[in-house]
Amino acid sequence: MKRTIPLLIASIAGFVMVVAYFIPLTETWGDKAATWFSILSAVALVLGGGNLLKVHLHTISRQRAGWGYSAVTVVAFLVTVFVGMLKIGVPPSPDFPGHPWAGAFDAEESAITWTYDFIVAPITSTMYGMLAFYVSSAAFRAFRAKNLEATLLLVTAVIVLLGQTYAGVAVSQFLTGVMPASITNNTSWMRFDKLTVVIQDVFNTAGVRAITIGVALGISATALRVLLGMDRSYIGSD
Repeated sequence: MKRTIPLLIASIAGFVMVVAYFIPLTETWGDKAATWFSILSAVALVLGGGNLLKVHLHTISRQRAGWGYSAVTVVAFLVTVFVGMLKIGVPPSPDFPGHPWAGAFDAEESAITWTYDFIVAPITSTMYGMLAFYVSSAAFRAFRAKNLEATLLLVTAVIVLLGQTYAGVAVSQFLTGVMPASITNNTSWMRFDKLTVVIQDVFNTAGVRAITIGVALGISATALRVLLGMDRSYIGSD
């Protein structure tokens, strides 16, 4: 029963959402299922927060390697929950001036908004900035003309990089000024900036659409396996 009931709940909820999407008369069923999903998500958020505290507090008590990072995580989590739940710094709502907690928690004056704007956003930007070095290193190793595919990748990358910088425009203008007009009039489409547009709008779009179709087929197959009870990985392994 511990496995049968979760399988039935997942199958029934999934088929209800599918039927509600295609049959207008059952649209309210999908709305109710979405409401239940929101309630379960809130419960899962509480369980996730409790599990986070359990794991990191255990790491701190054992003083394992990197326990200082766990301490920072626990403190940041508790502070964020505290200022968010109590709505510290939130101004009263104009509709309910007598109720201090009636204001929006994400108001500009709130502590939770300040935390996001001046702590989370800068940290995220820093992480993305650090990724640039890893991407550059990976690109240097990948863009080696070892075979035909690597050569095409290298040439395409060089064209796109030049097409998005002033250097590419300057080189194109220099070549246009040096070459005879009879040639440049027929080969203006070969400028780096125009080639970049063609690569991104034609070849890149076609590749992305093919990948999207493949992902959609994979999601559909996985969803069908879950609905039919064939995929039971979400309830744990045997």
